[in-house]
Amino acid sequence: MTLGTTSSTAPGTTSSTAPGTASDATSTAPKIAFIGAGSVVFTQGLLADLLAFPELRGAHIALHDIDAERLATAEGAARQIADRLVPAGASRTRPRVTAHPERRAALRDADFVINIVQVGMGEATRTDFDVPRRHGLRQTIGDTLGIGGIFRALRTFPVLRSLGEDIAEVCPDAWLLNYTNPMAMNVQYLTRATGLTRVVGLCHSVYWTIHDLGELLGVPHEEITYRAAGVNHQAWVLRLEHHGTDLYPLLDELIERDPQLRRRVRVDMYRRLGFYPTETSEHSSEYVPWYLHHDSEVDRLRLPIGAYLGIVDENVAAYERTRRALAAGTPLTVEGTMEYAPQIIHSIVTGTPRTVYGNVPNHGLIDNLPATGTVEVPCLVDGSGVQPTRIGALPAQLAALNRNYLSMNELVVRAALEDDPRSVRQAAMADPATAAALPVERIWDLCDDMVRAHADLLQPALRATLGH
Repeated sequence: MTLGTTSSTAPGTTSSTAPGTASDATSTAPKIAFIGAGSVVFTQGLLADLLAFPELRGAHIALHDIDAERLATAEGAARQIADRLVPAGASRTRPRVTAHPERRAALRDADFVINIVQVGMGEATRTDFDVPRRHGLRQTIGDTLGIGGIFRALRTFPVLRSLGEDIAEVCPDAWLLNYTNPMAMNVQYLTRATGLTRVVGLCHSVYWTIHDLGELLGVPHEEITYRAAGVNHQAWVLRLEHHGTDLYPLLDELIERDPQLRRRVRVDMYRRLGFYPTETSEHSSEYVPWYLHHDSEVDRLRLPIGAYLGIVDENVAAYERTRRALAAGTPLTVEGTMEYAPQIIHSIVTGTPRTVYGNVPNHGLIDNLPATGTVEVPCLVDGSGVQPTRIGALPAQLAALNRNYLSMNELVVRAALEDDPRSVRQAAMADPATAAALPVERIWDLCDDMVRAHADLLQPALRATLGH
């Protein structure tokens, strides 16, 4: 099924009653499994979003993590959130929270599976930055493409395969909602390695891009009509309107007047490509060869090298604050996040139609991108499930960049599916930012060093070092 244009009122609002205003009656009580629930802060936000829907307040929330302490913290936070958002007597149903060190127990009979695992946690992420830096390679986020994205994917794939196998056995009709990066590679691998079809990758970049553009332009977010499409972290705002008037000319005027706006990668890309990218400048700089390799561009565009390491530190600090608050009996500060997974669950459970942006296999959705790749497009969600929109062809200059991105993804996925360590190196060679920074022998040396650093987390056939 295809959609018309997407209105910014879709995320968080519906054609029926909005969260918090509907009757507390529930027709069903879905089981929702959180895999990697030890990502406690993100789990808290998702729970706040879920329980804002009265129809979901009777859900069974099944938490799983391999880290016992983090699992216990997630359980304590979930119970406190449930008590605060669904107080006793406030409704006929209350959420049921269970914690499971064994994954299959959490998955059994689940209707929805939310995947938020991070294999190797912060230590592995630091390796993704430290080893490339010694080879002279700059990264800002390192979770989507490049050396960081390649090895984040390769250490995640074995977990995804076993997760998919468990889902096929104990909850074959469940929808798998993936938040784990690298999003496009993970969704492509999941669908090809496991055969699962009810898989959607979710990211908030499109929503927040439109939200922030609305603030910049002085236009209420709910009055903006837009359409975006491409690949995760490199999609494009194809249409941006306010009451039928194109907003791009107004954006052009603002950029022309403000030299500081021109010192952002995504604005620089917009001015040269004609369509605004849907990810931050830090992300966007890593997917092209033009910026990170040049000192002058790093300075001109104020690129924060290694920015993600600060996010890692803050995530650890936020977890510790949550753990201490629970131990002290202090109420947690919980706010909704406007994430897509709770909206999808609500739409499927209640039949309420809404539009979200999802990452799905490119089965005829974008004509001039590879059919084997994962694309990000608007999706209609209702009682029938998640139904992606056919976009047609992207403008040629946008498709050219997206094809580079998907070509690298294809090589990484092939490396895992075929146990081929050479494909890992070939993926790094094909990556635009890596190829711009290093000669080919150094790329192979870097891959060997990354294999040594991550060996215990990789599938056995990919632990080989190959030299030149």
